[in-house]
Amino acid sequence: MLELIDVDAFYGNSRALQNINLNVGTGEFLSVLGRNGVGKTTLMRSILGLMDRVTGRLTLDGSDISNLRTYQRAKAGIAYVPQGRGILPRFTVRENLTLGTFAAKAPNGIEDWVIELFPVLREFLNRHGGNLSGGQQQQLAIARALLAQPKIILLDEPTEGIQPNIVEQIEAVITRLNREHGITVILVEQNVAFARRASNRFALLEKGRVVAKGAIAELTDDLIQRHMAV
Repeated sequence: MLELIDVDAFYGNSRALQNINLNVGTGEFLSVLGRNGVGKTTLMRSILGLMDRVTGRLTLDGSDISNLRTYQRAKAGIAYVPQGRGILPRFTVRENLTLGTFAAKAPNGIEDWVIELFPVLREFLNRHGGNLSGGQQQQLAIARALLAQPKIILLDEPTEGIQPNIVEQIEAVITRLNREHGITVILVEQNVAFARRASNRFALLEKGRVVAKGAIAELTDDLIQRHMAV
């Protein structure tokens, strides 16, 4: 489905990713792991076309998307939930959700199945996004991304800084999106236990490079110690 071939990414003249080669098949769940600052968020931004410059080739369903703008990649079926959530605090929950529909190929408004994943949002449709808790904002951000009707969803540390009971809900929803709805997932995560439970495959980054990748069963404790331990 999604393939990155010899991808380098730059902030100005500084190369942040080097020679990235990855592929994610339809319906797969890839966890991207590594210490802070190794390029995980940069990888997500590169896929969506948010970097200053990216070289190499990116394809989606066999079509080259390397030269597409961010909104065109969203229309092609890539949704992104950034670290920090990116909701608009002065917009209501309803208005934030409506923004997600603008990227859908066949907009259906705020679809019931999405709200059913996060029932709390139905109660707060007229509340400003900035008045929600961190966990509620994260649920809103994921719901907004789903309303774009994506083929693939990029999730950048979706459980960071969230209370434990909400973390469990979010992890369960992410797993359902992949298992029951067939949405391809690329997840940046520090929680190795969740990555092992939910993923089919993994990629470990170090200094802007992929240093290990494979089936999730190949994610050994030794790899974690070498590339994730502080």
